[in-house]
Amino acid sequence: MPIKEKKIFKNISSKTWEHPADLAALTALRQIPMLNEVLQKLLGFLNDKNFRLMALSSSVRVSSTQFADIYKLHKEACMILDAPYIPELFISQNPVLNAGAIGVDKPFIMLNSALIERMTPEEIQLVIGHELGHCLSGHALYKTVLAILLQISLSIFNIPIAEIALYALIAALSEWDRKSELSADRAGLLVAQQPEVAYNVQMKLAGGTDIAKMDINEFFRQAADYEKGGDVIDSVYKLFNTIWQKHPFPVIRLTEIKTWVDNGAYQKILEGNFAQRANGQEDFFKHIKDAADQYKEDLNKSDDPLNHMVNNFIDNINDSTKKVSQFFDNFFNKKD
Repeated sequence: MPIKEKKIFKNISSKTWEHPADLAALTALRQIPMLNEVLQKLLGFLNDKNFRLMALSSSVRVSSTQFADIYKLHKEACMILDAPYIPELFISQNPVLNAGAIGVDKPFIMLNSALIERMTPEEIQLVIGHELGHCLSGHALYKTVLAILLQISLSIFNIPIAEIALYALIAALSEWDRKSELSADRAGLLVAQQPEVAYNVQMKLAGGTDIAKMDINEFFRQAADYEKGGDVIDSVYKLFNTIWQKHPFPVIRLTEIKTWVDNGAYQKILEGNFAQRANGQEDFFKHIKDAADQYKEDLNKSDDPLNHMVNNFIDNINDSTKKVSQFFDNFFNKKD
């Protein structure tokens, strides 16, 4: 769809596309005392320069003279979501279909080269919109912290109680991280403004790039089969299959996008009914509460017998707060 035919969402608030599950998980995450301890220590030790220098040294920065076609798609995506700034965009040599947003004060976007090689321009722009959604929602900070904690965890060979608590925090961040993808998927669709493009991206993530050999209706039926409640054993398998995944499974993302389209919420935004940045702050806490209430309602409607247990696991990890704080003091003292 040419840019001249697309809706431009002037002054749109990120609340417009944020998924209730994302907001509920983030609210729970922010209530974990150890998170603030970790943030204070990490942010005193790191800044955007570390990540940007790595990108500059090993990737190609997109511009009007490098990947000019991608640069045009990027600028259009920023225009559609009325981004207050245009994040730097890099392309990294990587055969995996993936992308990311990283940084603390001024996040940037990284696209793997596989995306450029295997996706259409419309699909690439949807992915850019997805990552831009992460940037505008403030997700990049927590994603960066998660990436750092994962690196730190790899250096730990003994597992006393403090390290166990660290892994619990990583698990909590990972749970929110997966939920944040559902919000970013909506931002991507607002940029693409073609639901079939969003569906095709999920099919490609699941089964490769030969769309001609796949059928979207059959893929929806496959998603429905996965979503069926089954018994508790099925739910346990789902839990163990999911808990260390970086993204929700494609069939889950497909279902969530289609639900958003089918229930009319997406169309209302296209018609101009969306939250504005100018008056967003006064409604923030009500917005969080409404999102949490909606999330609980969705859980109650779920057929999955283990769903409540899975989504409440964050409540169980607060007891080790002091030990985690001490662990980080010791960790950074070692570095000094």
